[in-house]
Amino acid sequence: MNVMDQARAVGDAVLYEGYLLYPYRASAGKNRVRWQWGVLVPPSYASAEIGEHASARVECVIEPLERTILHVKLRFLQARPRLVDDTTWDEGVEHEIDFELPLSALPAERPFDVRDELSGVLVARADPLDGPFGGTRLRVEVHNTTSWPSDGVREHALRHALLAAHLVLSVDTGHFLSMLDPPEWAKPAVEACRQERLWPVLIGDTARSTVVLASPIILYDDPAIAPESPGDLFDGTEIDEILTLRTMTLTDEEKREARATDPRAAAIVDRVDTMPPELLERLHGAVRSLRPVEPSVVVAGVRVTAGSKVRLRPDLRGADAQDMFLAGKTATVRVVLSDVDGVEYLAVTLDDDPGADLQHSHGRYRYFSPDEIEPLEVAE
Repeated sequence: MNVMDQARAVGDAVLYEGYLLYPYRASAGKNRVRWQWGVLVPPSYASAEIGEHASARVECVIEPLERTILHVKLRFLQARPRLVDDTTWDEGVEHEIDFELPLSALPAERPFDVRDELSGVLVARADPLDGPFGGTRLRVEVHNTTSWPSDGVREHALRHALLAAHLVLSVDTGHFLSMLDPPEWAKPAVEACRQERLWPVLIGDTARSTVVLASPIILYDDPAIAPESPGDLFDGTEIDEILTLRTMTLTDEEKREARATDPRAAAIVDRVDTMPPELLERLHGAVRSLRPVEPSVVVAGVRVTAGSKVRLRPDLRGADAQDMFLAGKTATVRVVLSDVDGVEYLAVTLDDDPGADLQHSHGRYRYFSPDEIEPLEVAE
């Protein structure tokens, strides 16, 4: 999968997050209150007091080259009402608008119009950074400029809104820097960036990339869709296996109503009804990577491993207040662990605790870093 395909796949998940929820019927209470992410309403309805806004803004740091061209892909849904079993259902119509903006031509404004009284403007500017390292702060804004006389009803305003609005930014030359882990020289510029209802993440890398997804949902750099996922379920906060199994339990009448609600709901029900056992088994879980961890750590020249005897010397600054009562006690190391950042620490049980073996059998330990223990063995 190339970088733009990855951006589109993740963008689709953002676009349809919460679009409709289990049990996928228009009559379900949870499907009567929708459109929570990336909603840009008409200015006449926008109000910070009620948490409704007409614009969004993303800023990021880019290292451009000469004649760099910025490509912006604006993606959003537009609500289109229709009647389903005497219930009004707002179906999402997908829109995608492309802009090509040479950085040398910024600042620039690009108005856009879509059908059924929905219009807006994209605004972009680029400001070179001070200092010897170069770089540019890029700002892109999206504004809903629809002229609609508000009647105060959110459901009506949403039909003139950009829903789940997000941007895919790409450059033909140069690259964007990570906003989560920028190089040291770029940190002041990154900290000065302002995000409003959009958050920029790199696609295809975690340090620098030619593609950024500006998402209304905060993500980590280089997000990706799990390869085991067989299709949309419209609820990224849930587990595919659980939603699939629950959908299997729907009655025939409930499935009929779900199919009538929305073509995407019909696709879910049809996929679940025909899912082969081997595909369902794939949803049970996956291990992305295995990293061997050395089951020991060297402290003061002594190799400490499971079974080693140590004396506790807890760092009492910022630690659990109860640790002061453990200072000087002897303990047995049960496991040497490493967290996701590669930081090692020791899981121990107290030697004078009569329940130590029981705690060990249940995996209940006290945790200390290597500099908080003193080996009782003599260094070789």
